[in-house]
Amino acid sequence: MKTIISMHGIIKKFYIGMPNELEILHGLNFKINEGEFASIVGPSGSGKSTLMNIIGALDRPTEGIYMLNGIDVAQLNDSELSAIRNKEIGFVFQNFNLVSRTNAIENVELPMLYAGVGRRERRRRAEKLLEMVEMSDRATHNPNELSGGQKQRIAIARALANSPSIILADEPTGALDSVTGHMVMDIFHKLHREEHKTIVLITHSKELASETDRIITLKDGRIVSDTGKAGGENVLL
Repeated sequence: MKTIISMHGIIKKFYIGMPNELEILHGLNFKINEGEFASIVGPSGSGKSTLMNIIGALDRPTEGIYMLNGIDVAQLNDSELSAIRNKEIGFVFQNFNLVSRTNAIENVELPMLYAGVGRRERRRRAEKLLEMVEMSDRATHNPNELSGGQKQRIAIARALANSPSIILADEPTGALDSVTGHMVMDIFHKLHREEHKTIVLITHSKELASETDRIITLKDGRIVSDTGKAGGENVLL
């Protein structure tokens, strides 16, 4: 089975060399294989956000090796990191991060625009993705004309624009009511089941994490459990 994410000995420190030097992540080891639906769960201060930034190539570990789809992220320069984020990772954020003055279909097209995809192909694929998340009838609406759940469905469609290796969802239901949150989770389940997408969900909610096939639990910057269909060999106590 192909490994999408491989982390070995991941340490993250801040204020290095200063009296207030702080180590947030303490030597994490885990792998996520193609087609997994995994969650990384833990309370505030457990290191979830720091780990998410490293997985998403938004930050670099202080020590350790991070391989994303066979690429050593530490060896990439800033422009290469930007390309990796655009093509290999589809981000879904709690606060949606849609461009406010751009309509739904153009928001979905943006990652493809940055990737150099032609106008006709961008529009064709954006239309297909909006149909997938059942938002075709809102294609010309701006974000301020959409509900929270509709915005998140647009954000999921945008995350899929460049057929990324992984969808990285950071508290994707955090700004939604419970009913709408379940609707959004249903879309992730559909993507996993029907499109065989690799999905990593970052959440503080054990209830939300329980919907995934594998749960990696963080506490104080360490993995304290790794349970699920593919998690047995990665347990670190």
